[in-house]
Amino acid sequence: MSAPATSVVAVSPARAIDFLELTKPRITFLVLVTTAVGYIVGARGSFDAVAFAGLLVGTAFVSGGASVLNQYWEREVDGQMRRTRSRPLPSGRVAPGDALAFGLLLSAAGLGLLASINGLTYFLGIAALASYVAIYTPLKRVTSLCTIVGAVPGALPPLMGWAAARNSLDLGGWALFAVLFLWQLPHFLAIGWMYREDYACAGFPMLTVTDPDGRATARQMILYCAALVPVTLLAGTLAHAGIAYLWGATLLGLAFMAGSMRFALTKSTGAARVLFAVSVIYLPVLLALMVWDR
Repeated sequence: MSAPATSVVAVSPARAIDFLELTKPRITFLVLVTTAVGYIVGARGSFDAVAFAGLLVGTAFVSGGASVLNQYWEREVDGQMRRTRSRPLPSGRVAPGDALAFGLLLSAAGLGLLASINGLTYFLGIAALASYVAIYTPLKRVTSLCTIVGAVPGALPPLMGWAAARNSLDLGGWALFAVLFLWQLPHFLAIGWMYREDYACAGFPMLTVTDPDGRATARQMILYCAALVPVTLLAGTLAHAGIAYLWGATLLGLAFMAGSMRFALTKSTGAARVLFAVSVIYLPVLLALMVWDR
């Protein structure tokens, strides 16, 4: 009689890990960082620990729920790509019905927590969830413009943090939104170039798939990186950041630009990987400077 009990205990942690994987923890963590920055910068010196905790937990649930629902709808095409076929749904480790229920439960719980903060934060949470699951996800099969559409829900978390702190949407909050919006585009284009063969096999008409020579991809990378420099300076000014942030943002922007120009010259997978790495370093350093140098 002891063997079955041992078997059940052994399976439970693995199943929990599978459900956790569905929430894309690394992406959720980044979402929480940007949300926290939006709250801290927008707080005007007052800090409500209870509201802040509710904001982070609610945002984590909404972000995780959106990732689960996205993978539920894309489970078949995920099974066609090498980099996603081992995920819990296409590999069969989690049943689709269980994933759907889990995603809906997480999303509902998260929105409930956001509603307890204020109506504006709740509305932005709904907008982020709906635009990611109901607009971006189906558009991925239709048009390369899905990348621009998908950057909207990714840029809403700092605006949610700002709304939680102020219960209003001021220019400073929108500047943070613009920073996140622009940063995502070269970041995602680098990923798209690295895995363009996978996307082509799955039938996703990403720009990196429909642009085989990489010229349009490189132009857009450079354009978005160039736009980031003045936008980050504006966001820092509105956040009352000091001279260290302004110099740091400029140098980070130039490094990001250099990565995009290197890709434009070579159009290689290696250059795309370097640009991706630069983008991963760029954002947390920029946001840390903004919070620290105030």
